[in-house]
Amino acid sequence: MSTVEYTLGTLAACAFAVILYKVITSPMVQNGLTAVVRKALNTAF
Repeated sequence: MSTVEYTLGTLAACAFAVILYKVITSPMVQNGLTAVVRKALNTAF
């Protein structure tokens, strides 16, 4: 039974990683992250 649980946990982790990758690489999120980094760099100098 524990092998099945490890397999399901691994599959769930992989699915979560794929979803997170899709979200982070979406244009809307990339534009938001870029804006935050630019604002942080502009206020630092």
